[in-house]
Amino acid sequence: MDRRSFLRTSALGGTAAAASTLAAPAYAQGNRKLTMVTSWGRGLAGVFDAAQYCADKINALSDGTLEIEIKAAGELVGAFEVFDAVSSGQADMYHAADYYFINQHPGYAFFTSVPFGMTAQELMNWYYYAGGQELHDELGEVFNLKSFIAGNTGAQAGGWFRQEIKGPEDFNGLKFRMPGLGGQVLGELGASVQNLPGAEVYQALASGAIDGTEWIGPWADEKAGFQEITKTYYTAGMHEPGAGLSLATNREVFDSLSPAHQGIIEEVAKAAHSDNLALFLANNGAALERLQSGGVNVLEFPDTVWDAFGTAAATVNEQYMGDELYAKIHASYQDSMKKSSAWIQKSSGVYTAQRDRVLG
Repeated sequence: MDRRSFLRTSALGGTAAAASTLAAPAYAQGNRKLTMVTSWGRGLAGVFDAAQYCADKINALSDGTLEIEIKAAGELVGAFEVFDAVSSGQADMYHAADYYFINQHPGYAFFTSVPFGMTAQELMNWYYYAGGQELHDELGEVFNLKSFIAGNTGAQAGGWFRQEIKGPEDFNGLKFRMPGLGGQVLGELGASVQNLPGAEVYQALASGAIDGTEWIGPWADEKAGFQEITKTYYTAGMHEPGAGLSLATNREVFDSLSPAHQGIIEEVAKAAHSDNLALFLANNGAALERLQSGGVNVLEFPDTVWDAFGTAAATVNEQYMGDELYAKIHASYQDSMKKSSAWIQKSSGVYTAQRDRVLG
């Protein structure tokens, strides 16, 4: 019996008389110190900033009664080990991109990004007002986690390549770093897909262990130094049009916190989502100008590649539709994206196109 079934059975099994005698929840008293493990190398631009923001704001808003001790990738557990560490209780909370954990359940991809998925604004719409947060919680319940979106990179770049991509056949045999379902899309095109932690990507690209990589966008990519290795850069990709980051707490630990401390974690996560998005978008434009002035060749994938991406993305998605929870999350996600996009395209989409035309 999985955790959700156990909880549902337990909730329905008690009598009204028994329920009336239940004691109030017992919250741990006094100051609390929680260990946050992250998937980010210390100082990785934007993503480690989001984790640090969460830790600092929780410490400040709780007036020090809830202290978060942050651990970068490798300081307690590895970058991709944070999920298991928090689920099992080895650590109290993690900050990461949940699509790193699709081996636990493919539904986690939706809470970071999926190919041809939501922009940052569309993700926020779904998450806070169209059922996304409830589905994140339902999925987390299976794994003993209480999860919240807590950061967003905005639209991510298509990536760095040693050679120009002229057609979908150029992905065949390419050793490329890309996590999540986007990586599986490239796998459908014949790429040899690698899933490397952010702190390891530069060395892998420099050594030739990989032929190319996506990371985030101009600011974070410039900080990582990829322009020192190759000058071929695609600024739009299908894989992460608005990538969310997540803050997840061990569910028993979260339930043991006072309502005030629980509320602080939830509200800080929500604030981190918006703050982090602004941090990336405020820095990307200037960083792109610096990259171009430094000789980086900024390109767009041809339509034939985008079409191949679309076909492969449909194949990848279909292989998971037999999972009931994945299908449920997918249906909710697609419905919200369609409704949000319908208005955005007719309002701000028209406006920005006309603004650019008028102002030149």
